[in-house]
Amino acid sequence: MSAAAADFDAAARNFRDAGEEVSAAKAEHNRAYALFLSGDLVGALALMESSYDIQAAAGPLVKAVCDADRAEVLMAAGLTRQGGEMLRQAAEAYGSKGQRQRQGEAELVLASHLVATDPAEAERVARSALGWFEEARAPGLALRARAVAFEAAVTAGVGPSEDGEALAGPLEEQGLNWPALRVRMQARLDRIWSADRAGLPTRPASGRVIGPVPPEAPIDIRLLERELRAELAVAAGRSVAGLRELRAGLDDFHLWQSSFGSLDLQTNVAGHGRTLARRGLELAVESGETDVLFEWSERSRMLASRVQPVRPPSDPQLASDLAELRGEVTPEREAELREQIRQRAWRVKGSGQVSDPVGLPDLYERIGDHVLVAYVVAAGRLVAVVAAADSATRIDLGDQAALGSLLGGLLPDLDVAATDLPGPLGVAVRGDLTVRLQQLSALLVAPILEKIGDRPVVLTPSAVLAAVPWTLLPGLTGRPVTVAQSATAWLSRADTPLRTQKAGFVAGPRVMRAADEVAKSATAWSGAHTLTGTDATATAVSALAAEVDVLHLAAHGHHSADNPLFSGLELADGTWYGYDIDGLAAVPDVVLLSACEVGRSTIRWGEELIGLVGAWLHAGARAVIASPAVVADEAAYEVFSRLHGALAKGLAPAEALAESLPAATADAPPAPFVCFS
Repeated sequence: MSAAAADFDAAARNFRDAGEEVSAAKAEHNRAYALFLSGDLVGALALMESSYDIQAAAGPLVKAVCDADRAEVLMAAGLTRQGGEMLRQAAEAYGSKGQRQRQGEAELVLASHLVATDPAEAERVARSALGWFEEARAPGLALRARAVAFEAAVTAGVGPSEDGEALAGPLEEQGLNWPALRVRMQARLDRIWSADRAGLPTRPASGRVIGPVPPEAPIDIRLLERELRAELAVAAGRSVAGLRELRAGLDDFHLWQSSFGSLDLQTNVAGHGRTLARRGLELAVESGETDVLFEWSERSRMLASRVQPVRPPSDPQLASDLAELRGEVTPEREAELREQIRQRAWRVKGSGQVSDPVGLPDLYERIGDHVLVAYVVAAGRLVAVVAAADSATRIDLGDQAALGSLLGGLLPDLDVAATDLPGPLGVAVRGDLTVRLQQLSALLVAPILEKIGDRPVVLTPSAVLAAVPWTLLPGLTGRPVTVAQSATAWLSRADTPLRTQKAGFVAGPRVMRAADEVAKSATAWSGAHTLTGTDATATAVSALAAEVDVLHLAAHGHHSADNPLFSGLELADGTWYGYDIDGLAAVPDVVLLSACEVGRSTIRWGEELIGLVGAWLHAGARAVIASPAVVADEAAYEVFSRLHGALAKGLAPAEALAESLPAATADAPPAPFVCFS
């Protein structure tokens, strides 16, 4: 692909010298597509953007081609919703002009990227594309559509209607070697999975044996090969070898992922490693080995955070776009700005460095007086690994289905319990919440209490437990509890002394007791700097955040599930976003968020979460205290006024929070604050 990119670059220069700007833009677009095929998603998007306007002005069909190619890059970058919508629009544009083959091509791209996330829809769209190709008498493209439909059927586990080998041969004859190899590997996987579902031994492969995939193959091909080799090993009774293949595949994935510096992009592309991580976790649960389960608990929750973060360079244009977005803009301009911001953030080069997950021997040496509890939900089971300085124990907590009813209404219960309800109604609602929390504790905490004793606890929960207010669960109330991204991340932060000398406070608009809250909390510190009213602007808050060790933000917040780095806090001049955090010159060690929802996170892929808390931790904060649910203003006021006194005395964040939280009762709104690290 590098040779093709160089040729397109030369063609663009020649066209430009000849005054053929449209042809030059098309050549640049083709160079961008070559970069995409080589794995350079950021370079491809940037180049496509730079040549877009000239081509779009050349007519609706040219524009549709550009949109379809750009959408394909976005889909590869994990933006399946956004890219999928663009591809559907491109398909409609082609269809309105009677361009059936082009319509089918857009649908084919959409189907190929839906295979991993929605295989049933992928097969439907591929069949639709097949119909257009047959109508247009394009047998080569029809063959590719059949191949994608085959892959979708295999992934869905419904049994394909065609023979993979019969598809692979003709694909190779057309020079489509990568699609042919994908089909061959999917056919082998289907044979393994079909035998497993039927309780039969895996039959030997018929036809050509698949050799090593070359290193220049696309990342998805390389990862599929590792998946196949792992499944072949497991089918032969060699699960250890299967885990070795999955481990090597994730190492290859992380090396590619480390070329991206943006947290948003790192978490988006984590979907490419999801299948390997999920399968590794399933095998680890089935193995019964505590050290193996702990290793894969770490690997599955580090699909993005294994990459060493980088501090992005100052970007005046990004800062300008964020400032404009905070103002009054039309919906169309807002959408345009959000896309510009996202793509500018994507251009930050990655560190190229990847952290190795910590193992149990290292954990034993460094955990000190804490005890770590890793909750794993996989293979239909709920399992915990409890590790201290001398040993680790695996505890089976039961069937995964037991979690469903308890978690389903948890966040609504917490949110309603925080509202100002009249006496009897408030008591009833909070009483129901108390019962739910007791049931959760019986499932998650009671079985491990004997092992954790009275020590401070570090939790690494499975992503499905993201909404659990751990500090409210009986058995954990009153003790220091830290919820960590991973044991690896927690240990890396624990090695550095915590800075808690200088404190800063911010009160945003429309929060009833925000000014009182920060004024009362600030009395615990000498020389505290406070921003309230019209002084609490984005620029002023960014400057304050870079100067203090402890930052308290009392402002209305919102969590954006579509792009969690657009989650933010409401300040005097508009929203202060997760993207603003990446632009800080320095980051506080401790961040306190007494705002509704900003402790919430979105599950992107696997076991990893992203949101405003994750943005702070990625930027370098040591601890973030926030709530995953709505918090009553009065409850926040009481907790944080006590919390700062404890922090100022030198207590660690989790210790200070444990000392400051009130006992949960049916007479008062809950305070579900959690210390994240």
